[in-house]
Amino acid sequence: MKFQIEVIKSKIHRVTVTQADLNYVGSITIDEKLMQAANLVEGEKVQILDINNGERFETYVIKGAADSGCICLNGAAARKVQVGDIIIICSYALIDFEDAKEFKPWIVFPDTATNKLIE
Repeated sequence: MKFQIEVIKSKIHRVTVTQADLNYVGSITIDEKLMQAANLVEGEKVQILDINNGERFETYVIKGAADSGCICLNGAAARKVQVGDIIIICSYALIDFEDAKEFKPWIVFPDTATNKLIE
């Protein structure tokens, strides 16, 4: 029998929310360099995990300016966070069960104070 399972594909671990814009259509704006490091693409569905308040919700990615440190929750998602909250951003993928045994996700640990890659 061949089947697929959902696994973590990408994770940006512990970034700080820099903005929350209720009057935007929706989504999360992420610094382009963080997106690239985590192998995320614009429009990709992500799960947001708020360390400060325990909220867990889904939205989609919008590309922010590179090296800006921008992490902005837009639209309804802005009600679920506060500026300064620490969040984890995750995306998942379906993969064949056997391939999943060897798969390695893209996991990024940025500087929480600046939201920039630690080099």
